[in-house]
Amino acid sequence: MSITAGSRPDGTRPPAAVEEPTAAVAAAVVKNRVPGKAGKAGKVPFKIRLRRDRTLILMTLPVMVLLLLFNYVPLLGNVVAFQEYDPYVSSNGVTAIFHSPWVGVEQFSRMIDDPLFWGAAKNTIVLFVLQLVLFFPIPIALALLINSVIRPRVRAVAQAIMYLPHFFSWVLVVTVFQQIFGGAGIIAQTLEDHGWSGFDLMTNAGLFKYLVTAQAVWKDAGWGIIVFLAALAAVSTDLYEAAAMDGAGRWRRMWHVTLPALRPVIALLLVLRVGDALSVGFEQFLLQRDAVGVGASEVLDTYVWNMGIQNGDFSYAAAVGLVKGVIGVCLVLGANKFAHLLGEQGVYKK
Repeated sequence: MSITAGSRPDGTRPPAAVEEPTAAVAAAVVKNRVPGKAGKAGKVPFKIRLRRDRTLILMTLPVMVLLLLFNYVPLLGNVVAFQEYDPYVSSNGVTAIFHSPWVGVEQFSRMIDDPLFWGAAKNTIVLFVLQLVLFFPIPIALALLINSVIRPRVRAVAQAIMYLPHFFSWVLVVTVFQQIFGGAGIIAQTLEDHGWSGFDLMTNAGLFKYLVTAQAVWKDAGWGIIVFLAALAAVSTDLYEAAAMDGAGRWRRMWHVTLPALRPVIALLLVLRVGDALSVGFEQFLLQRDAVGVGASEVLDTYVWNMGIQNGDFSYAAAVGLVKGVIGVCLVLGANKFAHLLGEQGVYKK
């Protein structure tokens, strides 16, 4: 039996050796990946990306135009914060900007010396901290509770009931609380009918911060539940089964499986909430302003409305709003950096 060169004793040929690609082959692959250019590996030219994504760009173009017109173009009006703006110095408010005198940082110096501004800022910070401590964990707890319900119909009904107040206006929310906790509300009248003294929680300035926090929880906790339930739906059931096989009970599965799955969403919402720290609400406080007084209900948003719309001091109101916006941006960047240090993505990646 003759054996040919390169063959095995049984007559079969060994598999051919896999050769390492040479530098010329690698360069050719990169060149073919980027048509017309050698460029960087994986770098697609702008013209190709534009032609590839033209459908998505056309879909988002109306949104971008609306965002530009209503969110970014009005930012140019912040120039009045450095002026003594008078809307009646010209035929319309836009051209009046070019005829109003410049005063530099005088409006900001006035803001620093204004005790009413610091009172509004103090109320805003206190309400933000209170709502962050009392309001933020409630949607997480309710989402975990609803997720533990086995029957889908019961879960859907509970979710719909909790989400319904999110569609109510603040006028309706305040009215509901007035009918329950007001001096002529159900609870006060029931106590008086049984010989007890009634109360009026809606006019108690000392408890106002807890009242508005309870209103925010009742109105917006359902929206947070939807977000956290969506995150829980993405958790693989294999993780729960593996944890159960290892002997983990309900609480340990929640601690080691559920909560780590919610960490990215919690970090994202926390960053957004911190960035919105100076905007605790406007309509909610304006509706209850007369009931508890300015000292308890004045926040930065109502302060800007009162100075700009009520008193016509547009330049000073613009200065306060500009400072509020700059601080909000700094808070978002700081909170997002902190999220990165904890290993989370936050609002955007590094």
